[in-house]
Amino acid sequence: MNRSPQKLPIGIQGFESLRNDGYLYVDKTRQIYELINTGRYYFLSRPRRFGKSLLISTIRCYYEGKRELFDGLYIGTQEHEWKKHPVLFLDLNTEKYDSPESLTNVLNEMLTKWESLYGREEAEVGLGRRFQGVIQRAHELTGQRTVILVDEYDKPMLQAIGNPELQAEYRAMLKSFYGALKSMDEHIKFAMLTGVTKFGKVSVFSDLNSLNDISMWDKYYDICGINEQEMLQYFSDHIALLAESCGLSRDECVGRLRDNYDGYHFLPSVPGLYNPFSLLITFAKREFGDYWFETGTPTYLVTLLRAHDYNLEQMANSVTDADVLNCVDADSSNPLPVIYQSGYLTIKGYDPEFKLYTLGFPNKEVEQGFMKFLVPFYSGIDRTQSSFAVSQFVRDVESGEVDAFLNRLKSFFADTPYELVKNTENHYQNVLYIISRLAGFYVNAEYHTSQGRIDMVLQTVKHTYVMEFKLNGTAEEALQQIKDKQYDQPYRADCGRDLILIGLNFSATTRNIDRYVVEVV
Repeated sequence: MNRSPQKLPIGIQGFESLRNDGYLYVDKTRQIYELINTGRYYFLSRPRRFGKSLLISTIRCYYEGKRELFDGLYIGTQEHEWKKHPVLFLDLNTEKYDSPESLTNVLNEMLTKWESLYGREEAEVGLGRRFQGVIQRAHELTGQRTVILVDEYDKPMLQAIGNPELQAEYRAMLKSFYGALKSMDEHIKFAMLTGVTKFGKVSVFSDLNSLNDISMWDKYYDICGINEQEMLQYFSDHIALLAESCGLSRDECVGRLRDNYDGYHFLPSVPGLYNPFSLLITFAKREFGDYWFETGTPTYLVTLLRAHDYNLEQMANSVTDADVLNCVDADSSNPLPVIYQSGYLTIKGYDPEFKLYTLGFPNKEVEQGFMKFLVPFYSGIDRTQSSFAVSQFVRDVESGEVDAFLNRLKSFFADTPYELVKNTENHYQNVLYIISRLAGFYVNAEYHTSQGRIDMVLQTVKHTYVMEFKLNGTAEEALQQIKDKQYDQPYRADCGRDLILIGLNFSATTRNIDRYVVEVV
């Protein structure tokens, strides 16, 4: 390649610095221009690391009249007035919200900053009333209506999941604060809030019914994220370098990028989207990896899953409706909306007759990363040892070391704290599901559940393992069930592989495998 590819904006969420320093920018200003010219109040939900902050920063620069930043972009060819508006920008992503004071301090700090610019009346008492005053005076002092941009509005609520008292305090505080938008309509030019989730009982939505939720609107489906056409257009040089580094053809490289990072669907009728963060890191390192998860997975997801004893296979193959997908109730017993809106599940299919959505993992990066993340929370394997334990398990399976991999399987069940296991059967189903999905990235693994029955099939180049589990039964009964119901029948014609039947019994008392029997066909 004769020329260096354009610099990748890794970790750069400010539009002004990105443009001034010559970093690559995927032009989203066509959608932004339509957004600001067809409405005034918006909400957008997208997973973390999906470009929400850059979107807000771009809108901020537009309303601050920074015309030179948009040279060569779509807005630069369309906008001619470039009026400068007062912009009130609030970023709730930077603080750890573990007490009511932590949120109060952030809001008070921003209000004080704005009041130093636009003044304050002594009669304005309380966060909401002070916010109203700032909005009004910013308009009156500048002659232009105020623009309000809030990034990650829901961060306090997410961090308080599992703490009803703290949730209630945050809800009351946000109700008062965001209520200013409704009463100051004549002074507001444009307002947009972004976040990961949409909390149904937070008054920012119940009171502000004028907010236009564009999260599932096809017109703006790719206002954040990168579609495949954009990837091929903007990252062509980087694709060539990645392919060369990995010893792949260009088509093979694009196929692996698609399998690993594409597949986010926020409504059923549009193309999939790539996670921009994962793409940028992949192109920078010139190797494939689970980069989205390396930035940290929120523990509130595990808090929800364990609190409600959720079945993980059911989660990964859920069928639900738009009301569930679009709204998070902090008091709900259903963790599915948070998991979907956080980006760990996406829309895989849609039934228009009954208006039902089928959900699943968007791509390999998310599925593998999520399963790895769950291992230490559902098993006795330490976080630092989980990848090693899975790799050793797979090596034992591939080499035909039956006793070795079954003893290693037992280690995944060992030392799980009793208080974390509400339902023994569901617990071992979840552990088996995690292990089989992880093993499935290296060997052909199938996992089936039916009427309390667990089957696990692992197939390598040389071996096929058909396993049946019993809960508080006997290993012999499990082995006999394989024969009686002919679970092994589809694999008997395969002369190239040894067929190994395994019956295992799982004890509810020890919460582990207490005996197994093996028969080689």
